[in-house]
Amino acid sequence: MTGKMDCHGMTDTSCNAGSCEDQFLIADLNKSLRLHQSSLSMDDQTRLFGASQGKLLLITDGSGSTGAGERASTLAVDAIAGYLLDTMRWIDRLDSHHEKETQNDLREALQHCQEELRREGGVISDHEGMGVSLTMAYVVWPKMYVVHAGDTRCYLLRNSVLMKLTHDHTIGEQMVDEGLVSTEQVESRPESNILWNVVGGDTEELRPEIVDIELQLNDKLLLATDGLHKHVQEHRIGEILNENQTSEALCWRLISEAITSGSRDAVTSVIAHFDSN
Repeated sequence: MTGKMDCHGMTDTSCNAGSCEDQFLIADLNKSLRLHQSSLSMDDQTRLFGASQGKLLLITDGSGSTGAGERASTLAVDAIAGYLLDTMRWIDRLDSHHEKETQNDLREALQHCQEELRREGGVISDHEGMGVSLTMAYVVWPKMYVVHAGDTRCYLLRNSVLMKLTHDHTIGEQMVDEGLVSTEQVESRPESNILWNVVGGDTEELRPEIVDIELQLNDKLLLATDGLHKHVQEHRIGEILNENQTSEALCWRLISEAITSGSRDAVTSVIAHFDSN
């Protein structure tokens, strides 16, 4: 990649009096070794890192009884991180010949996450049925894989045009996709926000959505929880992302817009700008 990747994530809970059910993670994926002993002038336990092999961007939004949503969201991030570190063979799958294997591994990551949530729910009665909406972007330039379940979202801004890469796994969006109601009509339906597919929860069979796309220089990526996208219209999200500001500044601009527009939930945004400069 010729250029730089400017990433930033932010969660605001100022309008949420309860626990924070949003979490996010931004991480580099790289090879490393820990030095135990050497004749060289290096301290024991020094860790040496190779060049970054990829980038992981992740947001979660938990649901459940009091406190369970926050626990579900935290457990999901821990489970995904653990799976990538201990199980997923990403180091030797960094080319187009392993696309299917990579997609299967990402599905397995969500399945592992689901098993962890259900395992804890089976031990702690207050955590039974807890679930999490999750959107993860796995970037190995120029390829990006997005794996998703629930109503967190991934957007891509390219050439000033905003594209929603994921579907909300809600009854409302399902009804719109099937042509049963219009986008305007569905907002008044009481069942519109019910999730039919999440990690954990009461979902009998997890059905991860996978999107893969070739990234281009100057693309901007946004991961957002519903505390943001339910209160900031897509055209406005596009206007803000088109501003010539850092990812950190854009995160704050979007969160401030959501709060000003009446969001009472935690608001989370993660932005990556693949800058050509």
